[in-house]
Amino acid sequence: MPNPIHIGKLALRSRVIVAPMSGVTDLPFRRILSRFAPGAVVSEMVAGEGLAKDDPENVARAAGGADIKPMAVQLVGRDPYWMAEGAKKLEAAGAELIDINFGCPARKVVTGMSGSALMREPDLAQEIVSAVVKAVSVPVTVKMRLGWDDDSLNAPRIATDAVAVGAVAITVHGRTRCQFYEGQADWSAVRATADVLNVPLFVNGDIADGETALVAMTQSGADGVMVGRSLIGRPWALSPIMAAVDGTGAKPDLSPAEKTQHALDHYAEMLAFYPQRKAVRVARKHLIGYATDAGLSDDDPVRQRLARSDDADEVRAILETLFILAERTAA
Repeated sequence: MPNPIHIGKLALRSRVIVAPMSGVTDLPFRRILSRFAPGAVVSEMVAGEGLAKDDPENVARAAGGADIKPMAVQLVGRDPYWMAEGAKKLEAAGAELIDINFGCPARKVVTGMSGSALMREPDLAQEIVSAVVKAVSVPVTVKMRLGWDDDSLNAPRIATDAVAVGAVAITVHGRTRCQFYEGQADWSAVRATADVLNVPLFVNGDIADGETALVAMTQSGADGVMVGRSLIGRPWALSPIMAAVDGTGAKPDLSPAEKTQHALDHYAEMLAFYPQRKAVRVARKHLIGYATDAGLSDDDPVRQRLARSDDADEVRAILETLFILAERTAA
């Protein structure tokens, strides 16, 4: 890859990384995404205190595997002590990169004064980063938003404070917390943070293909991109984004048979990882995503069956023909 990017001592194979997404980047999906060899696939957020206290749900969220390299996990919380203790557990379990969440806009997270709420407490935010950096030897990064709202666009300060105490890379989503996911990410607003950093910056928000990735990097001055929601149901979208950003040349589009195999494998991974009833529930957002990528409209009967079915055999049968039938219909 031309101009490889380093996150501290960690050399990434691509300037494209996958965003931590709650309820999305669980172990099954990270395994599928890792097949496309992005720079990193970050886990869904894990509570530092819960992890430190061996809470089973948080331990499961942080799980990695030999097929996921580097093992990257995101921590969330507001207590520096527990964040540091959680980070120690992660490093002992094999984590190679720890990301700190200052960006989640979800009400349940913000109500607990974590996630993007910490952008309103810059001193505490810096204390958290410092505690985690001191607790581990692996690279520590931070993900944030532009600020809490349009009147407090303080990402440059939060980022520089984080780097001052040892963070080795920053990701900025081009929206404020108060915007949630409304409107269009403002990539140009990320440049104010890029301009004050001497560590890699990744731009995040509304990056769906190679073209949007390059525009986002140009407008923001970022060193790489973090891709999120656009990968739900289309993990193969990583390939053209990586080709554009890394300058490696486009690869042929996946065949319907190849897409089918990835989707079937993903479903099998979910059934193996979760209890049956939870697996069916967790799978639905991904199944709807696969149906969307196959071109099925919201009112398509097949899409509706995927969204509602509790029968694993029925879901597998639909997935086996989903992309092949879509290609025939398009032809």
